[in-house]
Amino acid sequence: MSEFCLLRPAVWSPEGELQEAFVHVREGRVARLEAYAGQVVPPGVPALDAAGLIVTPGWIDIQFNGAYGQDFTDDPEAIWAVAESLPRTGCAAFLPTIITAPLAVARRAMQVLRQGPPPGWKGALPLGLHLEGPFLNPDKRGAHNPLHIRLPDAAALQDWTRDNGVLLATLAPEIPGGLQAVRMLTAQGVAVSLGHSNADFDQAQAAFNAGARVVTHLYNAMPALGHRAPGLAGAALTHAQVFAGLIADGIHCHPAMLQLAWRMMGAHRVCLVTDAMAALGMPPGVYRLGDFDVTVDENSARLADGRLAGSVLTLEQALRNVMRWCDLSLAQALPALTSTPAAVLGLPEWGRVARGLPANLTLVDGQGRVQMTVAAGEMVFNRLSQA
Repeated sequence: MSEFCLLRPAVWSPEGELQEAFVHVREGRVARLEAYAGQVVPPGVPALDAAGLIVTPGWIDIQFNGAYGQDFTDDPEAIWAVAESLPRTGCAAFLPTIITAPLAVARRAMQVLRQGPPPGWKGALPLGLHLEGPFLNPDKRGAHNPLHIRLPDAAALQDWTRDNGVLLATLAPEIPGGLQAVRMLTAQGVAVSLGHSNADFDQAQAAFNAGARVVTHLYNAMPALGHRAPGLAGAALTHAQVFAGLIADGIHCHPAMLQLAWRMMGAHRVCLVTDAMAALGMPPGVYRLGDFDVTVDENSARLADGRLAGSVLTLEQALRNVMRWCDLSLAQALPALTSTPAAVLGLPEWGRVARGLPANLTLVDGQGRVQMTVAAGEMVFNRLSQA
């Protein structure tokens, strides 16, 4: 459904809130957004009763490895199929994440995005790639294959550009060539994130000064936060311009540490991410993440030695978790999966709801449960009935 009206929802956006609204989506954009006053719906245009619901900017997940049995590193061609089902979780857009692998895998993923979706496709929008590795510290590799971890150089990075669809890259700044890689990628329009790293506080600060502005899954795959050795986590928490991804599943970090990050950084520096892997949306079992088999139960995904290997978290559950653990209202928590990831990626038309902007929307009830997802003006998931 590409043209429709929503009647009487509240609308949340960084610009403010509208308690009862009339929203008309047409030709991929928000054609009308105004206070509801019994407006006449254009003939033939479906109108949906959204009273009691909240329209938010479309949710964005900047770290997403796969779902529904498909792993993007194992098969980049699965991106479009996974994206078709993803809107049921509230996700309107995401960064398909390619973890450590031969460089040819990243090039294949770039080609998949360049070729575009199959005819008739509708789903969450893959905005570009997140390349997590292979320029990592092997001592903090987590579920990344050490056989493919390597040092960065100009030849390896030359096609990692925004024009080629690379929006975010995770690397370890302390490895030889790490700072040069930060500078090169930043110059190529790529947001650089620090992760899978043993960087100390000073090394992290040097990387931030070189252009890095994000930290990947804060607290995980980095030195523990210490009172004498604050490390990468401490550098991120205390740097006023740095963003951090957080996996709010209660497994990757304790709720108390999530509260600490929220108090230090707030919703305008924290990005809620899922780090979801192929088991999302599937029953417990054994699934792939890159080169490894991962055993998944109802709550977590782990390698044979017990190390965490992604998650089975959704953005919907992450939002509800952070609201509960940090005692936040929906409006207080929403920037962390709307306007903040849009700022990380430099996407000014995302993270907002306003007349004339592209219609990328997620509708929820007061508890953050997803009722509808709209991507590029297309209703790609809907639980509502017509008025």
